[in-house]
Amino acid sequence: MKSGFYLAMADGVLVVHLAFIAWVIFGAFFTRGRSWLAWVHVTTIIYGIIAETTPLVCPLTLAENWCEARAGVLPYRGPFLLHCLDTTVYPHVPVALLVAVAVAVCVLNLSIYIRRFLKHASLG
Repeated sequence: MKSGFYLAMADGVLVVHLAFIAWVIFGAFFTRGRSWLAWVHVTTIIYGIIAETTPLVCPLTLAENWCEARAGVLPYRGPFLLHCLDTTVYPHVPVALLVAVAVAVCVLNLSIYIRRFLKHASLG
């Protein structure tokens, strides 16, 4: 019973993790006209770049691994993107390429904000 609870918790963290990644990728579509939300999105983009390009371990990865360990499941090692997305969506893609694409998506999002800012600045 206890292991089932922790597996459910790990699944919940996985869903939050996937939602966070979706927010980083698609958040710019939902922030137009909401400057406070745009700043939240820019902050998460910067965090995403840092998390993917440095040895920083995401707290969501730590939480998922902790829950899996309590459930008796061997937790995965390494970054979440490599574990989850690489093995299911991008089999046999080099880690460097996966990280480069993730950073490129973040840079694309940041360029949307720069364009919005410059357009707004030219109007004002």
